[in-house]
Amino acid sequence: MTTVPTQALSATRILSLALNLPGPAALLRCARMGALCTKLEPPAAPGMDSADPMGIYSPAAYDTLHEGVRVLRAHLKTEEGQALLHAELAQTDVLITSFRPSALAKLGLDWEGLHARYPRLSLVRIVGALGARAEEPGHDLTYQAEAGLLSGLQTPPSLFADMAGALMASEAVLQALQARAHSGAGTCIEVGLAEAADWLALPLHWGLTTPQGDVGGAHAGYRIYPCADGRVAVAALEPHFAARLCEAAGLPARGDAATLRQPETHAAIAAFLQGQDRAALDALARARDIPLHSLP
Repeated sequence: MTTVPTQALSATRILSLALNLPGPAALLRCARMGALCTKLEPPAAPGMDSADPMGIYSPAAYDTLHEGVRVLRAHLKTEEGQALLHAELAQTDVLITSFRPSALAKLGLDWEGLHARYPRLSLVRIVGALGARAEEPGHDLTYQAEAGLLSGLQTPPSLFADMAGALMASEAVLQALQARAHSGAGTCIEVGLAEAADWLALPLHWGLTTPQGDVGGAHAGYRIYPCADGRVAVAALEPHFAARLCEAAGLPARGDAATLRQPETHAAIAAFLQGQDRAALDALARARDIPLHSLP
């Protein structure tokens, strides 16, 4: 069976002024749900291809983020830029921004003014943190740090706060349209990247992913182990998966959590996996229906 993306936003017009990652990623998700998406960004400086920082960090990422998106360029502090902006707003259902509230006000895009001029327009305002903290400077790394998601001196493997914020922003677009369907009026929804990081950190704060938690290393069926020619991520958490893993390792086929937390179970499974190469482990996963993934 082949699944296709839902076209829940078909014929919905979305305008974004948001640069960098969260706003464009949210806009891309909306485009994939069928929305008619436009991004208005500043003109590029001489010798540059884009004024969006992502176009400088990673042109390939910028290109992906703008697939299916109509890109316009104008200085919003000029009369011409304001004219273009308001021509677009007049036919827009949802506006996405990532400026601080004070910057929006200087551009005449405070919510009160927007709502008075365009009563059916909704605003999804991406900020660093909600409420009184919306003016504070920050970035993905600081939001992850605040949420407790960093360990050691290694930078994270992904921009988790930004990407979670993008998901929340695209969700906010759907919420705003649903609210308008009932009230007939647009609404303003604020999405905080710090709060997005907090949401991702909940399993950590619940203790699930700490070393004492069953998905943090305490359960022998849910760990990353060395194997003969690489590593293997094992996710045999449910009793039936854990029992199959134990049986493969030469242990009694028991899948209860108490058994899987015992040091001798950890040691036996580790020894078994250390003696297997990636090809053998991949074959084992297929033959015995065990969730694992081998890595170089």
